[in-house]
Amino acid sequence: MHYYPSPIVNLINHISRLPGIGLKTAERLALHILRSSRIEAEQLAGSIVDIKEKIRLCTLCFGLSDKPVCDICGDPARNAGVLCVVEQPADMVAVEKSGAYRGRYHILQGVLSPMDGIGPENIRFNELMNRIRTENIEEVVLATSTGVEGEATASFIRDRLKQVPVRVTRIASGIPVGGDLKYVDQVTLKRAMEGRYAL
Repeated sequence: MHYYPSPIVNLINHISRLPGIGLKTAERLALHILRSSRIEAEQLAGSIVDIKEKIRLCTLCFGLSDKPVCDICGDPARNAGVLCVVEQPADMVAVEKSGAYRGRYHILQGVLSPMDGIGPENIRFNELMNRIRTENIEEVVLATSTGVEGEATASFIRDRLKQVPVRVTRIASGIPVGGDLKYVDQVTLKRAMEGRYAL
């Protein structure tokens, strides 16, 4: 990229480190920023610095927040007796966007992966157990992914909660809406058959 001045090359290199951004996209974005007004560029730079300075983890659910307690945990209209356990803040956002859940959350900040040396002490499992004991939780909804690590994490939590007087549920998985059966993998189809319900 010797055909660009070094400040542009530097920006392209930084942008290309973002997930899902290749060099061509990074080049387009860098040139777009160059064509933007100084005010727009400063606003972009300021918003990046802003999230690094202001965003922290909620002290209750470990979701992203700009306050000690996030808006969801602080909302008295939420059902405080139901706790949805997810892997990452983005998973919580996905559940929220569905509009189908009005309880509170617990973000594990990861999943169990013994092959990678990630055990219960490396995720927010102990904090989850503490919340279940102290917050009058009636139901724990396990909403981890359906991959190997997500399933292992859900099984581990379910097993540890057998001695605790709390209802444990798992989100359903199966055929996506609009999905064509001939394109669905066998594991998903098996789960859909096992989770069938009466009409």
